[in-house]
Amino acid sequence: MTSILTNVGAMVALANLNRILFDLDRTERRISTGLRVNSPVDDAADFAIAQGLRSDIQAYDAVRQSLSSGTGLVSVAIAGATSVSNLLATIRATAIQAANPANTAGQQSILAANFAAQLQQLNTFIASSVYNGRNLLSANAASVSIISTISGGTLTLANASGVAGVSAALSGGVATTAAALALLSAIDAQQLVVGTALGTLGAAQHAIDFQMTFTQSLSDATRQGLGALVDANLAEESARLQALLVQEQLAIQALNIANQRPQLLLSLFR
Repeated sequence: MTSILTNVGAMVALANLNRILFDLDRTERRISTGLRVNSPVDDAADFAIAQGLRSDIQAYDAVRQSLSSGTGLVSVAIAGATSVSNLLATIRATAIQAANPANTAGQQSILAANFAAQLQQLNTFIASSVYNGRNLLSANAASVSIISTISGGTLTLANASGVAGVSAALSGGVATTAAALALLSAIDAQQLVVGTALGTLGAAQHAIDFQMTFTQSLSDATRQGLGALVDANLAEESARLQALLVQEQLAIQALNIANQRPQLLLSLFR
């Protein structure tokens, strides 16, 4: 039927143009964002999965931050315990000097004062080993738990509070050669205490490093999965864009032709 009220050809051409424009908008959006799935409108199922993966990625970042905090705490404790260990070697040398029976009273007094100053410095090392308000070396220090997984799992960092007792164990001093000689075995025992503390702290640092590496691997794998799910293939989208631009021009031409057809009816009334 030929009619000026119902132009079927124009209706078909317009519907085709609208479809092309919809595809063109979607392709341009993919190119501008780099994403194949930008909203639930694009793909509800993939968008929901992608949102869950994005949440996991943020959680992995939070876990890494927690582990980094643990690294800082343990590193400060290791630095403090190492300084104590090094100073104990000096303290031992002082005690050996003070145990020499040939020392004069003046020399013994100087060595005793030097020994007391070294113990004071040792206490300063312990008291200063603070990170974020926590000190793993202080007396009665509590173990610290840090978040290590996105499901809320924790990693416990054992304290090394035994180091805090080193000074008290050596409080006898070296005022006399006999006292200095008796103190040597105590110094050796405290070196073992500090060595054990360093071993404990080193193991904690290794555990953090392993968990940090594992968490980073999980985060990278999740990012790769997210990219495979929602990232746009830009080479493919570029080719599609060129094709749609041509289709758009042809659809506009077809619509123009369809809109001109009713004018042909005028010739029937001349």
